[in-house]
Amino acid sequence: MRGNRQVHLVSRPGNGPELGNFALCDSVIADPGPDELLLRTLWLSLDPYMRARMYEGRNYTAPAALDQPMQGSTVARVVASRHPDFTEGDIVESAHGWQEYALSDGSGLRRIDPALAPVQTALGVLGMPGQTGYTALVHHGRPQPGETVVVSAASGAVGSVVGQVARKMGARAVGIAGGMAKCRYLTDDLGFDAAVDHRAPDFAAALAAACPDGADIYYDNVGGRVFRAVLPLMADRGRILVCGTISVDRDAPAGNDGSGPAQDLLNAALVRRLALRGFVYTDPELMERAPEFRARVGGWIRDGSLRWREHVVEGLEAAPEAFCGLFRGENFGRLLVRLAPGETA
Repeated sequence: MRGNRQVHLVSRPGNGPELGNFALCDSVIADPGPDELLLRTLWLSLDPYMRARMYEGRNYTAPAALDQPMQGSTVARVVASRHPDFTEGDIVESAHGWQEYALSDGSGLRRIDPALAPVQTALGVLGMPGQTGYTALVHHGRPQPGETVVVSAASGAVGSVVGQVARKMGARAVGIAGGMAKCRYLTDDLGFDAAVDHRAPDFAAALAAACPDGADIYYDNVGGRVFRAVLPLMADRGRILVCGTISVDRDAPAGNDGSGPAQDLLNAALVRRLALRGFVYTDPELMERAPEFRARVGGWIRDGSLRWREHVVEGLEAAPEAFCGLFRGENFGRLLVRLAPGETA
């Protein structure tokens, strides 16, 4: 037995996540039994999709349970094993959520090779966000040389991959981000053709100027007013890829989220023959491209031609505040919690 701190979801949000929805709890965890292994969390991922899982009601997956560790992906070390497929010291990707330790029967674990890249990239550029950005853009968007790809939340883990992959496929990449520092990062560090600050008073005009021939593909991570600014710029037969709606709390009471009428979208879809595609990471047609993603993006990481950025907070107790800040745009890069700073892979 050993101590195990956890962050529980203790209440459903009202109009967005608050610190009061979480509680830091002390517990104990048993030693592994036959065919089990004990995991020590090294890194915890904080993701926008977690907000939707805090609510009850219809979603693409089951809601998070109350009075249990908040759900989330982790990178962990095997600290004890009675499982034939894992040995002490192995580094794995797991989904055991916001806690320091977890018991596992091995289901759903993916072994990580620390020699390929820093292990926390399994939660970012080489994990779910990177794979979502790459596979959806390539499979659903099908960018062609000379086309314009617009991506919102472009400095984040998904958007930064979308823009860089678009450039590698010969398309123009226009990123939308919050603040000039993030915009400079997109153009100066990641090689985007243009970046537009959605907080600027002339946002709509600046976006139009960055897309003189319109937008052939819009990879949407935010929804809301940013979506409404992009919609008039969509070119004939453009493709809109809906990855997330972080700026719109779809579970909030009607009228509080700032969303506009659907009729504008319907009109644009009809007149310009637009294609609208929503998707999630686990869609089979995207998951089957995982080997292609790891081979191509892994190669670009090794040769230094694809870059990424991380926003790291320290300690499990920092997770709730950092998570709430995610929806205020306070992170700059992939948002991660480091739980074991003294340990290295």
